[in-house]
Amino acid sequence: MIGFFDRRWRGFRVVNLVGWGLLAAMILGVYLAKTMAWGERNQIASVEIQIRQEKLRIRLLEAEVAHLEQPRRLEALSAGALGMAPIGPKQEIALDDLHRFERQKPIPAPTLAEPPVFAQADVGAPGVAAKIAVAGPVTAQFAAPQVTQQ
Repeated sequence: MIGFFDRRWRGFRVVNLVGWGLLAAMILGVYLAKTMAWGERNQIASVEIQIRQEKLRIRLLEAEVAHLEQPRRLEALSAGALGMAPIGPKQEIALDDLHRFERQKPIPAPTLAEPPVFAQADVGAPGVAAKIAVAGPVTAQFAAPQVTQQ
C-alpha cells in the first residue's frame, strides 16, 4: 500500500491527483445542488405570490357578495324594478281556507295545431342532409297495456 502513495504520474503523486479529482467532483456537486435549490426556491416564491393574490381576490369577492346580499339593497331592487312589496296581513290565509282557491276546471293539455315543419340541414358530408323538426311541443296519447292470460 505504501507504493500507492509514492507512485507518480507525469510528475504528480497519484494520491494528490485522486484527491484533486474528488475535490472537483464535490465542488461540482455542491454547485449543482445549490443551483437546483435556487430554482425550487424561485418556484415556491412564485406559488406563494399566486396564493396571496388568490386570497386577496377571495376577500374581494366575499366583500362583493356581502354588498350584493344586503337586505336593504335587495328590498329596494325588488320594490323598484319588480314592483314587489312585503306580504301584508290581507295576503295571509289559514290552512283550512285553502279549499276556496282550488281550481274549478282542469287545465287542458296543449295540442299540436299544425303538423311539424321539416327543414333540410347540411350535416357536413356532401350530399348528406338531416331532417330537423321545427315545431312546438308534441303531445302523445298512449293506449293502456293489454294483459293477456294464457
